[in-house]
Amino acid sequence: MRDKKLPPDLKNKPMTSAGDTRASAVEAFVRQARALAPKAAGKSAGRLILALDATMSRQATWDLACSIQAEMFDAVGRKDALNVQLVYYRGFGECRSSKFVSDTNTLKNLMTRIDCRGGQTQIGKVFAHALREHARAKVNAVVFIGDAMEENVDLLAQKAGELGLKGVPLFIFQEGHDGAVTTAFKEFARLSKGAWFRFDRNAAGELAKLLSSVAVYASGGLRALEARNKPEDRLMLEHLGRKPG
Repeated sequence: MRDKKLPPDLKNKPMTSAGDTRASAVEAFVRQARALAPKAAGKSAGRLILALDATMSRQATWDLACSIQAEMFDAVGRKDALNVQLVYYRGFGECRSSKFVSDTNTLKNLMTRIDCRGGQTQIGKVFAHALREHARAKVNAVVFIGDAMEENVDLLAQKAGELGLKGVPLFIFQEGHDGAVTTAFKEFARLSKGAWFRFDRNAAGELAKLLSSVAVYASGGLRALEARNKPEDRLMLEHLGRKPG
């Protein structure tokens, strides 16, 4: 939502002969009013990218993510405090992104229209997309959920490092126990100054709690996590290398 602005007929309008004293008083009032006025809805909202591997092996986890994504919005506790963009890849070179949305129903509707299809991973496209979005407007965090990595690990690490330099941490949730994938995902999280977690599709509650912590971080930073101070927030702080107070 755009900031409220004064009507054109009140902007830069020459003062009348009423005098400089009145002009100074009006200008002082306008400055004070602007300082006290609440920010326009959405202006300071956190922006979070939710990226998922939608290849064929991921259908069960995709359905799980559809069912628990509301936790992210509920966690921030304030309407328009969080904007989420869905990014996914599947099939033969298909990698798509949605608009940023600020409510759970819209995001769920987007997700339920998508089915998983076979194909190779496209994590590089996800990282590159996050960098482009951040160049347009601040992205506070990227969540990635996946179980495989079939690309050049060094090129992905470079992009993860670029995200870290720009202040865009990756929160990576790995399904499965592939050792090479674990090593790569942990490195991407480290380079981006984010965090890595292993998750089990049977532990939906744990994933929901951790996603809520990421949402709190995206909307308010480390201080917001410390202030909420739930067990999952303390765990997130530990993974981010910050000792809970």
